[in-house]
This record gives sequence, C-alpha cells and structure tokens, in this order.
Amino acid sequence: MQKTIKIMKNILSISIILALLFILYKVYKNNNFSEYIRAEYNSGFSNFSRDDEIRYSKMSSYKIENTNFNDAMFFKTIAVVPNTSYKVTCMVKTKDVINKNENTDAGAHICINETVEKSDNVVGTSDWTKIEFVFNSKNRESVDIGFRLGGNYDDSKGTAWFSDITIESGTADTSNKWNFLCLLFKETKVSVEVEGIKEEFELKLSDSDIYDMKLCINRFKDSMENMSQGKMKVNYDVVEINTPITSMSYDEENGYYVAPYDVKQTLDKYIRDGKYDHIFIAFRTGDINLKEEIPVNDWIGLGSMEYRNIGFSNIRLPNSASNYIYKYDERINVFPEEVYVHEFLHTLERNSLEYGYERPELHDYEKYGYKSQNKIGLSKWYEDYMNKKVKSTNKGLVGLPEDIFNKKPTKTSDFRYSRKLNYFEEPQNIIEELNGVYKNIINLFKVIEVKN
Repeated sequence: MQKTIKIMKNILSISIILALLFILYKVYKNNNFSEYIRAEYNSGFSNFSRDDEIRYSKMSSYKIENTNFNDAMFFKTIAVVPNTSYKVTCMVKTKDVINKNENTDAGAHICINETVEKSDNVVGTSDWTKIEFVFNSKNRESVDIGFRLGGNYDDSKGTAWFSDITIESGTADTSNKWNFLCLLFKETKVSVEVEGIKEEFELKLSDSDIYDMKLCINRFKDSMENMSQGKMKVNYDVVEINTPITSMSYDEENGYYVAPYDVKQTLDKYIRDGKYDHIFIAFRTGDINLKEEIPVNDWIGLGSMEYRNIGFSNIRLPNSASNYIYKYDERINVFPEEVYVHEFLHTLERNSLEYGYERPELHDYEKYGYKSQNKIGLSKWYEDYMNKKVKSTNKGLVGLPEDIFNKKPTKTSDFRYSRKLNYFEEPQNIIEELNGVYKNIINLFKVIEVKN
C-alpha cells in the first residue's frame, strides 16, 4: 500500500513538473523573439508577442500590437558584404492599421533601422501579403534589419503579424548604363495653406512646356555622357501623366514640394519591374497669367530624395512662359538641361557620402572659384566635379569618385542568381529551440559582462 502511495506521489510530482515545464515552454514560446531586439518610440504603447493561432505557416508569427499611435519594430543585426545587393522578404498580415496622419509612408513594413531605407507599407486590414525590401550594403559591414509598424515620419496604430522571413544576397549591377524615367505631370490640382488660409490651385503644363521638358531630358542624356567624359551612359523614357498631382508635402526649408509618397500610385506603376535607376518628375506650381503661385522657397529643382532606394528629383516649371531657363537659345541659354544635371548630381553626391567617399558639396562651387556664367551656367563646375578635377587648396584635386557612376540602385534583376542566407531561419524542433535558448542566455551574460 505504501509502495503504491509512493508511486502515485512520484507520478503526481512528475505530472506537476511536466505541467510547469509545459506552461513555462508556452510562456517562453509566446514571448521568444529569437535574437531580435524589440524597440518602441513611446514606451508602453506597443505589445510584442509570438502568435500560435494567427500564422502563415507552421511557425508562430511575430506580432506587434500598437494600442495607441506609435512607432515599433523588432530588428536583428546581420553581417553584410560591402557593395552587395540584398533582398529581404516576409509575409505580413494586418488588422485595423491606420496612420496618425494622412498620406504618409508608414504602416507595416521592412526597413533598415536608423535609415530611411524601407519596403512598401501594408495598412488597413489585409490577409497575408508578401512584401520585399531590396537594398545595397554600400560601405557597411553590418545593418539592423527591422520589421516595423510605424515609420520615420509618422506613427501607426493597429496590429501586424510578420512571418516566413528570408534574406538572400545578389550581385550588384556595376555597369555604367543608367535608366532614367521622366514623368511629366500635366496637371497640379492641390489644396495648400497660404498664410494660414487653405487655397485651391489648378495649374497645367502647356504644349510648349512639354516640348521643352522633352528637349531638356534629351540634352541631359548627351550632357551627362559628354561632361562625365564617358563615365556614364544614359537611357531614358518620358511619360506624360494625365492623373493630376493632388497632394504636396511641406517643410520650412523648401516650402511646398512633391515628395515620392505624394505620387506613390503613379510611381509604383513604373518601378514595379525594376527598370529605372532615377526618376524626374516635372510639374507646375505657378502661373503668372492666372496670378496663382503655390508657395515654394526659391527652388526650381529639388533633389537628393529617394523612393524605394531609387533617386527622385523635382523639376519645377517657371511661372512665366517667357522664362528661358528650360529653353535652348544660342543668344541666351545653351544649357537648358542644367536643372536636370544639377538635381541628378545631388543623388551622386548623396551616394558618394553613403559609400564613404569624401567629396565637395555640390552647392560650394564659389568656394572653389567657380561662378555661374551667361548662357552656360555652371557647366564648367559640373564637368570638373564629375571628373575629380576641382582644385582644392589642401586636398589636391577633388570631386566625385570615378566608380560612383557604376554604383546604381539595387533592382530585382540583381537576384537572378541569388544566394539564400540563414540569418532569419527559425528553429525546426525543440532541440534547436533549446539550443537557441542556450545561445540567448550566453548572449545575455555577455551583455551583463560588458555593462559591468
């Protein structure tokens, strides 16, 4: 009898231990974010968990729930090879995801932490959707790949699930052939604030404007090839867009301008196949005859922006049809493509910095003895800048590095022969999970030792 009682006690003890272990395992599994670091901008507004019920495959999904408007993500630091193309993919499901402000580049997406490099967003309520994020490592040896609900310039509210995360490396296209897209928006139809009052503007490109823009982009091709002394080749497409610009962005430095997200739906139609390396958009913001002018802060072109890792530039038409800035005339202006050249060079200027090269600021031409001249503008400065022939008092000859003309945006074609990487592989069984727990504990102690 005593032996039976002892056996029953042992069975009960073992059952309790197993039950506790099961509960602890469930708690661990629901909160295990592998080696990801969880972060949120406003503490306490977001919940991170593993969801075993809502999942895309056999693995539990990663869930972010923003109970209030917030910017939250989980990310992992991975090693990368400099100047290499990478593609990160995952499945995303959302419920009631909304952004704090209208028409912003926020929502559920993939990104590189502390940068503006990101994928497209998923908002609203959606079933499982595949999203891709391509990037070039540039001069970096490691990056923080983040899975985010929010954005750099806006916060999001709602719930997002991430699953089946993968990464692969490709081969960057190092040819010097650049493909440009020039979108001519024939109408600007926006409501903007002027001195505290909302005003409606409806402005259009004339047939003469469209002719001038087509002439300029054609001359831009020849100028870039000649001024770079053959370091780059240019192909281009010009498309007239009948859909009006209905949204404009604003900041104190530039006034109103067209950010990529203002024309997102149009851009997405043309960049989907990964053909283009840079995008110009041309539009009108004022008309002297109509006595209408959207407030801009003294710029005719605006560059150094990007959309989905592609360079993006604004080309603004002058308010007066008699302005010769974009018109070729042997007596007045033989360099009407100057704004196109200037704004694209801003992209090469930014790229050079991101690849770790020193180069002069594009706007610092006067510091090096250059001046805008009648008829030819700053063409001499641009040519010397592109060919590293600008004389510096303490650094010799300076300018853009020669190989910057071969460093183009990452495109889908870079992954025709890709290599799968294992940075985001999930444990496939309990042994691998326990091994992951062990690694996490070891890493925890390492962090403690560093802090001590």
